[in-house]
Amino acid sequence: MFHQVLLAVDGSGRSREMLNMLLALPSMQNVQINVLHVIPNLINSEAVTEYRLAGEKIIEREVKNLRLSSSNTTVSLLKEGEPKDIVCQVAEDLKPELMIMGSRGMGRLQAILANSVSQYVFQLADAPMLLVKDDVYIKTIRNIMVSVDGSASANNCLELAINLVSGAKDVEILLARVVKNKEDVNANSDPVLVEASAKLKRLNIPSRSLISSGDVGKEICKMADDANATLLMIGSPDRRPSIARSLPDLDRLLGTSVSDYVRVNATCPVLLTRTIE
Repeated sequence: MFHQVLLAVDGSGRSREMLNMLLALPSMQNVQINVLHVIPNLINSEAVTEYRLAGEKIIEREVKNLRLSSSNTTVSLLKEGEPKDIVCQVAEDLKPELMIMGSRGMGRLQAILANSVSQYVFQLADAPMLLVKDDVYIKTIRNIMVSVDGSASANNCLELAINLVSGAKDVEILLARVVKNKEDVNANSDPVLVEASAKLKRLNIPSRSLISSGDVGKEICKMADDANATLLMIGSPDRRPSIARSLPDLDRLLGTSVSDYVRVNATCPVLLTRTIE
């Protein structure tokens, strides 16, 4: 079950709209929603006052438009500073089971040059991050696609998906598997899919298994698009030594990982999880 969710809002309503879809799930009924808005550091006291008033209105509007149940609670957080640093700091303090924030969907060097908040936060925060790009259509949660490959990161991602759909009667999990040669196996014989499917069956969670071959990132995005997935989940291994976990991974910042490709190119919201290996 989920207890703490960090919702980062910028006034666009995108991340709040995504959370509203999740709030219909039984697993989200007893959650505390921490609504965070960050205003920039300013020297001029009049400007600070103006930004704070605007920030308070943004948070008030976002909270007002949340589809809360009687068991949900909210905490309003208005912070001042560099947004990417503040989000990481708040996430470290709260240790939420889920973070939700908007994303411009930039990749590679563009994200660095544009000082992408979402890319930076994903690199440094441990909590699963649900990214909502400006150009994706947010739909009622009917199916959740999970990329599986037998790795620890993929298995942990599947566990999170199971927790998310726990108790839901009309949500299925789509197991997506990309192999080197599709002719050698099928969805009914691939050991990774068979094991994951059997686990979901034991838990009485509806599921379908999908298999493809080719470039992993491209195929995952294509399968999600073809299946009309309402949410795509993918695990990302953290192979950095512990001494370097406070530093961004340049390879991933430059967009060379599967998770980064999916983050940029998927046509539905993407939930990224991090697993230390």
